[in-house]
Amino acid sequence: MTEPARPAPTPAAHRRPGLLGRFIVWLPWIVILLVALYAMARFLPDEAVTYTDPVQHFKYGSTGGERESGFPYWIWQALPQVCAEHLPASARPAAASATRPATGPAAGTPAVTGYAALGLIYEDGRDLPIGVSKRRNLGLDRVFLNCAACHTSTVRDAPDAAPRIIVGMPAHRFDIRAFETFFFNCAAGPKFSREFIVPEIDRLAGKLNPIDRYLVYPVAIALMRERLLMLRGRFEFVFDQPEWGPGRVDTFNSAKVLFNFPMKMLPAQELLGASDFPSIWNQRKRMTRDDGERMQLHWDGNNNHTEERNKSAAFGTGTTPPTIDLAAIGRVEDWLLDATPPQYPYPIDRERAARGAPLYAEYCAGCHGASGSDFRGAKVGHVTPIAEIGTDRARLDSYTRDLAVNQATLYAGYPHRFQHFRKTWGYANMPLDGIWLRAPYLHNGSVPTLRDLLEPSSMRPAKFARGSDLYDRERVGFASALPDAAIGSDAAGLFVFDTTKPGNGNAGHEGHAYGTDLPDADKEALVEFLKTF
Repeated sequence: MTEPARPAPTPAAHRRPGLLGRFIVWLPWIVILLVALYAMARFLPDEAVTYTDPVQHFKYGSTGGERESGFPYWIWQALPQVCAEHLPASARPAAASATRPATGPAAGTPAVTGYAALGLIYEDGRDLPIGVSKRRNLGLDRVFLNCAACHTSTVRDAPDAAPRIIVGMPAHRFDIRAFETFFFNCAAGPKFSREFIVPEIDRLAGKLNPIDRYLVYPVAIALMRERLLMLRGRFEFVFDQPEWGPGRVDTFNSAKVLFNFPMKMLPAQELLGASDFPSIWNQRKRMTRDDGERMQLHWDGNNNHTEERNKSAAFGTGTTPPTIDLAAIGRVEDWLLDATPPQYPYPIDRERAARGAPLYAEYCAGCHGASGSDFRGAKVGHVTPIAEIGTDRARLDSYTRDLAVNQATLYAGYPHRFQHFRKTWGYANMPLDGIWLRAPYLHNGSVPTLRDLLEPSSMRPAKFARGSDLYDRERVGFASALPDAAIGSDAAGLFVFDTTKPGNGNAGHEGHAYGTDLPDADKEALVEFLKTF
């Protein structure tokens, strides 16, 4: 019996691959899938750190600026060490253990390092200062400024007292120009590179994984450097201005950069506009004045809608129309509607304050409201012409009709398109809620105390120290006296404000209508009454 014929063997080329063979075939696709899943999980999330408490959200919550302008968290933490030479001299490592003098505006304050040397405020247990928010975006934790950076500060009752943090007041210690200059100069130097920054991140964060060490952070450093150098070139006009000092910002010349104004071709009188940060309490009350219209806002009254004012201010926190976080800003706006300043915490001479009340009613109430909580007054929220008020006009001249027209294009196509910016010809009369916390005074911060403001400009200090949080209870303001040795030079780490420099003039708001010819006893009574606001 013959055996059945066996089938011919299948050629090797046509055999079905075994398990190992199939794995090898699919391996590239598996790797691609895993890489894609990793990239999606890491680089797609866009989520800000949020806070239930509105005050905490104001201090640390996002406005959306991290998306466009955010610094990678670990680069932010590393730069004060990498570029310490670009910080104020008192904050550099060699001087970090220095002590402050026993007397004067800086008395009792410890030497500071890093971003605290630029006036940013750290709370115990916090890795970021007040006014800096965090968002997970593009694969990294990214940080940038929020509203509180410019609207929160501290007060010390005595040289040896701990500072108290007060939200909503002007950030009179934050030097935003020095903050910007630190990053610009660091980016322009040789140390803004992976060779210097990555090892410092590795030291601070712990051992970096290979992807972060060799790919993510080198790319982030290169992109951040390019962006900072671009901004440094666009903001070059700032370096031709007198130093702003802490608590001041040139808001609207910076806005012109956003609209690509030819800064080097603008008239010189337009390029000076540094003014004090304002307080931001009681926004609901600022929506109405005696004639039923809205109060005119900003120092020159160029807008009368708090909603637009707040969105405009958000550009200073790095947002743009496509990236602004309206929901987050809305939470802050809701809180600010009825947020109030703290009461004056020191003893008040009630008898003297009672003598000051009718003086206030006669000289001040019509422009500034019946009291610190009652904003009624015929001229409150109106603009007083520059010829009448007579204060330094640089801030007024820096805001032009051309800029107002350009601002009207912002948010085009959105329901919240800007519609209320206008050029004015004077300065707005503001309510005085929390006036004890709003020193120095006048729009450009050229008068250190309320008592000085009640003197003719010829008797106001020509130079004084800015940046102290030590409170002056007698004159109402912050300690500002300069030791003789500090005239024209550094005042124990503070800023010497010189009223003779362009944009810093302290004239105006003087004469009989403003009470500067009152007897000294009446002036002191008026100041005592203002402590009740």
